[in-house]
Amino acid sequence: WTCLGDQTEAALRVLALKGGLDQDDVLSQLPRVHELPFDARRKRMSTLHRTGQGMVAFVKGAPREIVQLCTSILKQGQIVPLDEQTRSLILAANDDYARGALRVLALARRQLPPQAGGFSAETVERELTFLGLVAMMDPPRPEVAEAIRCCREAGIRWAMITGDYGLTAESMARRIGMLATPQPVILTGAELEPLSDIELQRLLSEHEIIFARMAPEHKLRLVSAFQAMGEVVAVIGDGVNDAPALRRSDVGIVMGIAGTDVAKEAADVIITNDDFGTITTALAEGRAIYDNLRKFSSYIFASNVPEIAPFLLTALTGIPLALGVLQILAVDLGTDQLPALALGMEKPEPDVMKRPPRRRDQPILEKRLLTRAYLWLGPIEATLCFLGFALTYAAFGFGGVLGLPPIPWLERMGSARLSLGQVHILASTVYFAGVVTSQAGNAFACRTEKGRVHLLGWLSNRYLLLGIGLELLMLVALIYIPFLSNLFDMTPLPLHTWPALLLFAPILFVLERIRKGAALWLDRLRHA
Repeated sequence: WTCLGDQTEAALRVLALKGGLDQDDVLSQLPRVHELPFDARRKRMSTLHRTGQGMVAFVKGAPREIVQLCTSILKQGQIVPLDEQTRSLILAANDDYARGALRVLALARRQLPPQAGGFSAETVERELTFLGLVAMMDPPRPEVAEAIRCCREAGIRWAMITGDYGLTAESMARRIGMLATPQPVILTGAELEPLSDIELQRLLSEHEIIFARMAPEHKLRLVSAFQAMGEVVAVIGDGVNDAPALRRSDVGIVMGIAGTDVAKEAADVIITNDDFGTITTALAEGRAIYDNLRKFSSYIFASNVPEIAPFLLTALTGIPLALGVLQILAVDLGTDQLPALALGMEKPEPDVMKRPPRRRDQPILEKRLLTRAYLWLGPIEATLCFLGFALTYAAFGFGGVLGLPPIPWLERMGSARLSLGQVHILASTVYFAGVVTSQAGNAFACRTEKGRVHLLGWLSNRYLLLGIGLELLMLVALIYIPFLSNLFDMTPLPLHTWPALLLFAPILFVLERIRKGAALWLDRLRHA
């Protein structure tokens, strides 16, 4: 009896009651001798049984289809002709149940005449006696409505594609908040078939549609139509009938507990706990991963500017080289690594599910990211580092090497007598330390692309805090451990230089915060 579904026993008890039979006898003593399987187009299924009165067929299926095949009705134990008024009452009752989000089955039977040959749907499913309607409640899970709401805020369009009756589907869609319009179009599989691909795509783009009485091939065609419109299509299903659409979709999602093996094989993602809310969690995590790749890239690319700028200025102006090759390697392969990896572990931003989906062809390294890194964050770092480099030369009276005028008050700070070569090593060390400290501020600035960092929580990413802490320890080790400082051509810095160097981080962060605020203000002004 598994072909009848979860409501088999209830349906058979109703049949027994209507037929004046003992319910337990029906379940235990009516052997099934033949079965006409369920067909998505016929919307019904029949089973044949041998009783003391001969062969009897029991039919269950969609009310409208079953009623069309009935010529009589069982009333108070008597079989009477089924007139048009009674047909209308049955269909009206079906619609009332459907508007209450109930799934409705019609039940009918037929006493079969003796037959020498085999049975077919055409010979069995006709001149039926209507027995009644069975309305079943299949309530949505509590988390479904919230998941639908979150996805709608994220700019995700929902479409209900079901084999159920249209009014039932509409009522359920309203209950879970899937509908954005008061009067959606209800399109059945039979109405879908004559539409051309152009007509179907126009209908999909202009209306919110509930797709009812859909067969597997209809679902497959709808997925193809959405894809032809440039949409990224995810299909959520659990049955064998969903398998073709799951396979064709960009992302097939199936419930791990309720889903059939065929559906799981066709799907890309299996929700092991059957919790619909897990889908929104996965969406948020997916968007966070994409965002974190951009944060990582912005952070890494920004340091390229202060690394490349010394070579360009030396080539163009002839000033001493501010940063050596080994020092660049120390930044790229040493100090930058841990904060960059920590940015890849940021949690989703608070508004991650309130943004529209990105375009399918939008790359990670696009114009806005590269502009921010190479034309804003990087130049700020380079300016701060060159400022420290130049002031170090000026403090020891060698500002003229860089084309700077004498600065008496600054020269008094550099009271020690150092040769030009020693001053260059000291200034180069200041430049290197400036790159590292400004990158610490850049790491915090890159935690968000538009929003305010404090909304994430200053201490929420403990890996970033640990990474910056180890980055600064690595900086101190490279400068003050003699073996490392000699290897990387650096020298210990006077203590009075550190307060100025440590200011590089908040200066860069504040300037980036001002830029984000201005960008948000312009966005609001543009949408006002």
